This record gives sequence, C-alpha cells and structure tokens, in this order.
Amino acid sequence: MEPKNTYEKINWARTVLELPESATMGEIKEQQRKLVMKWHPDTCQEKKEFSEEMTGKINEAYKIIMTYCNNYAYSFSKEEIGKYLTDEEWWFKRFGGDPLWGNAGANKES
Repeated sequence: MEPKNTYEKINWARTVLELPESATMGEIKEQQRKLVMKWHPDTCQEKKEFSEEMTGKINEAYKIIMTYCNNYAYSFSKEEIGKYLTDEEWWFKRFGGDPLWGNAGANKES
C-alpha cells in the first residue's frame, strides 16, 4: 500500500527504518546502515528476492527521511530552543536564584 500524504510517507519510512518518533541524524544514519547490512542480498540468509526487496525498501525509506530532514524548516525561536535545555540549564532556569536549591551563596566561606 503506497502512502498517500507526506505524513504517511514519513511515518512509513520511519517504521521501515525501525526509528522511534524522535531521532537524531546520527541515529537515522546508523539505523539505515545497520538494516542494509542485515538485509543486503550478499549477507542475508533469507531468499535473495526477499532480501533485495527489503534493501530496496530500506533505501527508499532512507531517501524519504533524508529529503524531509534536508527540507525541514528549523525554528530558532527562544521557545523552541528552550525545549532542548541541558539538565544543568533546566535546573538553573527553575531554581537558580533559590537559596535552598540554587547556586545562591554556594561555595562561600563565612
């Protein structure tokens, strides 16, 4: 069944590549390499026709995901970047000025 819209195509590709709903570029590339090595007709123990079909699906799925990633409009807004704070930044943003939890007065000798 051929996916009809962009979301369905991307979701199909994500499923073929066995990716979670969120993945880094490195994870996408690594997963594609891993699956191609698994299903490549020269190394796969399955029937050659099936392994060729799987390799073709994997390559098509990777192409769809990469096209999406290369054309994705990244947001550099404060709100969007705020979603990706490090643990230290998250902690400081919430409790940085609090005398009990934050750094206020830390390492001061009396």
